[in-house]
Amino acid sequence: MKKRGKKYLVATEKVQKNKLYTKEEAINLVKETSIAKFDEAVEIAVKLNVDSKKSDQQIRGAIVLPNGTGKNKRVLVIAKAEAAKQAREANADFVGDVDMLNKIEKENWLDFDVIIATPDMMPLLGKLGKILGPKGLMPNPKTGSVTVDVKKAVEDVKKGKVEYRTDNDGNVHGIIGRVSFEEGKLLENLNVFMDEIIKVRPSSVKGNYIKSITLSSTMGPGIKIIIN
Repeated sequence: MKKRGKKYLVATEKVQKNKLYTKEEAINLVKETSIAKFDEAVEIAVKLNVDSKKSDQQIRGAIVLPNGTGKNKRVLVIAKAEAAKQAREANADFVGDVDMLNKIEKENWLDFDVIIATPDMMPLLGKLGKILGPKGLMPNPKTGSVTVDVKKAVEDVKKGKVEYRTDNDGNVHGIIGRVSFEEGKLLENLNVFMDEIIKVRPSSVKGNYIKSITLSSTMGPGIKIIIN
């Protein structure tokens, strides 16, 4: 069993075991139980009643949070001609085509957080699947990162776009802000995130769709929320 530090143990004493909190209470507790010296992320974990082995129950997508995540993501756009021009106008951090792909392949360059690509570049990008796939960096139409409208895609990422997907156990993880955010902004982000998860409920799912919702700071204890 992993040994916890004194600060973590003190933080857990503020959270009642087996109690379900309101969203507002949970957000306040996340801020109270933040134990790190840095501005921790506020993380959400949603356990869903889905079978990830079934293709129609594999949930994946992206959403723009109204108050962002508190992190400025570095965006690489793989595009040519007019699309590349649009990417630069939208303040993408890096823009290129074959030159950038060669840099990734030959130099193992991964100094970015998100890749956006136009559809015509995907055959070339696909050859880098072994490098980009394990890092979760491969663009995907479901998350809006493969698109002809690169300007909007870049702007959405800069505003606070987050991707989500179910893991093998049917859990969805995400970040809805930072501990330093005002409670109201965290609540707004939380509501938008959950509205999205509810909206993409697979039609084949029977019974209760959401099993549990847990909030925590990066280093803090989990706080379960009332499901309604």
